[in-house]
Amino acid sequence: MRATVPLRGMKSTARAHPIQGLVKYHGMRDEELRLPYHDSISVCTAPSNTTTTAEFDPDREADVYRIGGEVETGRGAERIEKVVDEVRRRAGFDYRVRLESENNFASNIGLGSSSSGFAAAALACVEAAGLDLTLPEVSTIARRGSSSAARAVTGGFSDLYAGLNDEDCRSERLPVADDLADDLRIVIGEVPSYKETEQAHAEAADSHMFEARLAHIHDQLAEMKDALRAGDFDRAFETAEHDSLSLAATTMTGPAGWVYWQPETLEIFNTVRALRDDGVPAYFSTDTGATVYVNTRADHVDDVEDAIADCGVDTHVWEVGGPAHVVDEPLF
Repeated sequence: MRATVPLRGMKSTARAHPIQGLVKYHGMRDEELRLPYHDSISVCTAPSNTTTTAEFDPDREADVYRIGGEVETGRGAERIEKVVDEVRRRAGFDYRVRLESENNFASNIGLGSSSSGFAAAALACVEAAGLDLTLPEVSTIARRGSSSAARAVTGGFSDLYAGLNDEDCRSERLPVADDLADDLRIVIGEVPSYKETEQAHAEAADSHMFEARLAHIHDQLAEMKDALRAGDFDRAFETAEHDSLSLAATTMTGPAGWVYWQPETLEIFNTVRALRDDGVPAYFSTDTGATVYVNTRADHVDDVEDAIADCGVDTHVWEVGGPAHVVDEPLF
C-alpha cells in the first residue's frame, strides 16, 4: 500500500561535476552500502557535468530511468534504484519515479561519469521528494550508487570518510589554499577505451598488492591533506601521480588482471615526465580507465595541452568544479 504525502514540488533537476581521484579508494568492505576500506580524496572537474531530472508521481506504475535518451536496465538500473529507494524510505512514500540524465562529456572511459551521475540523481530525487538535507547527508544517498558520487555531491576538493554507517561514511569539503584551487588546470588526454569499474572493485581485496596499498594509503591521505591546505601544488599532485600507479598495481594484480591503460596512456605518461624534466609543473593521474588527467598550472596549460595533443588524442582543459546544485533546466 502506497503512502500518501502532499505533492510538494515532486519534480526537480540537479547538476553535478565528475571527480578526479587524487587519493583513490579501491574495493568495498560492504558492497550493499558501498562502504570503502579507507578514506578517499578527489577534486571535481568543470565544466564537465551531468544534469538529471527526477519526478515522483503517485499515478506512475513503474520506475523509468533514461541516460542519454536510452532506457537503463540491468545492473545500471539496480544501482539507480538503490539511490531512489533510499530517498523514498526517508521521505516515507513509495511513489514511482521518472528519472532522466544527460552528460556533456564522454562516459565509461575513466572520467568519473558514475560520480556525477549518481550525485545529480541523488540531489534531484532528494529535492523532488521535499527532503531537507545538507550536502554531506545527500552524499550518503549518492554513495549507494557509487562511492565516488559522495564526493561529487560536496564538490571542490572533498574527502569521503570511511565508516560503517551514514553518520561516519559521508563526504565533506577539505580546506584548500585559494591560490592552489584557482591556479589548477586539468588537461584531459582522452583515450576512448571502454572500461567497467565495478568488477575491479569487487576483486580488489584478492590482489596480493591490496594489503601493501592499505599499509601506505593513510600516509598518502595525510600528505595530500597537508599539501592542499598549504597550497603546495607540486607535493599534492606528485602524491596523486604516485597514487595512480599504486592503484593500477593493485588492479592489475587481481584475479582478472585488469589492465586499463592503452599505448596512448603510456605515451602521455612519458610526455608529462619529459615536460617536468624541462621545468613544467605537470603530473599525470588516472582512475580506473585509460584516459589521463594532467594536472598543471594556469601559466603552463597551453604548452601542456599542445604536448598532450601531439600524442594523437583529443584534449580538454578543465578547472575545479563546485558542489552538486539544483538548476532550472528540466530535461522533461
